[in-house]
Amino acid sequence: MEKSASRNIDTFKEDTTKNKYLSFIIGEEEYGIEISCVKEIINIVTITQVPSTPNYIKGIINLRGDIIPVIDIRTRFFMEEKSYDELTCVIVIEHQDNNIGLIVDSVTEVKYIKESDISLPPSTKLSFSNQFIKNLGRMNDKVILLLELDKLLYDE
Repeated sequence: MEKSASRNIDTFKEDTTKNKYLSFIIGEEEYGIEISCVKEIINIVTITQVPSTPNYIKGIINLRGDIIPVIDIRTRFFMEEKSYDELTCVIVIEHQDNNIGLIVDSVTEVKYIKESDISLPPSTKLSFSNQFIKNLGRMNDKVILLLELDKLLYDE
């Protein structure tokens, strides 16, 4: 493929995913991550525990031959653990050339949030988990907490 054709495809992909977020529920709140990093959504599967990992890393899964670490977002947010049910799923994302599974209570939908409806969170730290929030998305009378993946996945 020519470089210009490849560049056009990348531009098209960026345009079609810009300001689109996969929204999901943890507890009572709705969160979002950029749709461009989402590879797929799967039902909860057997998780192999790995010793000596932080408690929010639930282990690894085998997804069609790929070994993927899975993080329970509820545990990462220091929330009370909840039994997995038929709504619980794993959002498989690609971040910094790594595939990672995020266990969430349920997935809602893909939402488009206008640039003008996205703002920084308040500068006051209301809780420790605010470090995971990159931006706030306003939609009608709701606020969607948009996650900062670097801090969610890699900061202790």
